[in-house]
Amino acid sequence: MPGNTRNRTHSIGLILWNLILITGGSVLCAMAINGILLPQGFVTGGIAGLALVLHRLYPRFDTGFLYILLNLPLFVLAWMTVGRRFFFYSAIGSLILSGALYLVQVPIVVHDKILSALLAGIILGAGAGITLRSQGSQGGLDILSVMLLRRFSISLGNTILTVNGIVLILVTFVYSLEAVLYTLIVLYVSSKVLNLVVTGLSQRKAVIIISSRWREISQEILKDIRRGVTIIRGEGGFSGEEEHILYVVITFQELGSLKRLIQQLDPGAFVVISDTLEVMNYRIGNQPRW
Repeated sequence: MPGNTRNRTHSIGLILWNLILITGGSVLCAMAINGILLPQGFVTGGIAGLALVLHRLYPRFDTGFLYILLNLPLFVLAWMTVGRRFFFYSAIGSLILSGALYLVQVPIVVHDKILSALLAGIILGAGAGITLRSQGSQGGLDILSVMLLRRFSISLGNTILTVNGIVLILVTFVYSLEAVLYTLIVLYVSSKVLNLVVTGLSQRKAVIIISSRWREISQEILKDIRRGVTIIRGEGGFSGEEEHILYVVITFQELGSLKRLIQQLDPGAFVVISDTLEVMNYRIGNQPRW
C-alpha cells in the first residue's frame, strides 16, 4: 500500500508538472503573438499560415476549419509514431494554447520592427521550448518536429524553421514581402532559442583523456563526479608505447570539476572536450521523454 501511494503521488506530480510546463509555454507564446506579431502585422507561420493560404485560394472554406483539418493527420501520426501519452498531452496543449491566445492580451510596445521581431522570436522560442520540455506539445509543427527528431535526429528548431520557411514562401501571396522578411527573423531566432531550451540546457560533453596517471584519474571520476569511465587501450603513433585512453560523458555543470581534477593529478594530460548531439542512457542520457 505505501508503495502504491508513492507511485500515485509521483504520477499526479508528474501530470501537474507537465501541465505547468505546457501552460507556461503557451502563455509566453500567446504574449508574443498578441503582444507583438499581430500589432506589428507580422505573418503567421506554421499550420495557421498554411491554413490562411488555403483559405485565400479556397474562400468557401473557413480558416479555422482548415486549421483543424491540417492538424488532424499530425495528431494521428503522433498517436501512431510517438505514443498515446504524447498525443493526449499535445491535444491538451492545443486547447491550452487556444485559451491563452483568447485570454492573454499583454501589450508589448517596441517601436522598432527589427527589435520587435527579435523579441518576439525570443519569447516564442522560449514558450515553445518550455512546452516541449514536458511530455507533450502545442500541436501543429511541434508534432512533426518531435517525430523527425525521434526518427532522424533532426533538431526541433531546424524542422520548424525549414517548414515555416516553405510556408512563408506561400504566404507571400497573401502578405507583403516586408512582413514576410520580418517574420523570417522571428522564426530564425525562435528556432535557435527553442533548441537552446530543449536540448542546450541539458547538453552533454564527451571527454577524451590521455594521461600516464589514467588509473588515478579514472578512480577520481568514479568517486567524486560519479560518472562511468571507459578505458580504451591504444598506442602512441610516435613513441609506439601503449596508452590508456579514458572516455567519459558528463553534464555541462560537471565539466569544471573534471577539468580541475585532471589539472591537479596531471597538468600535462592531453584532453579533448567535444559537444554531443544526443546521449542515450538511463543515467546520463539527455533525450526528451516523449
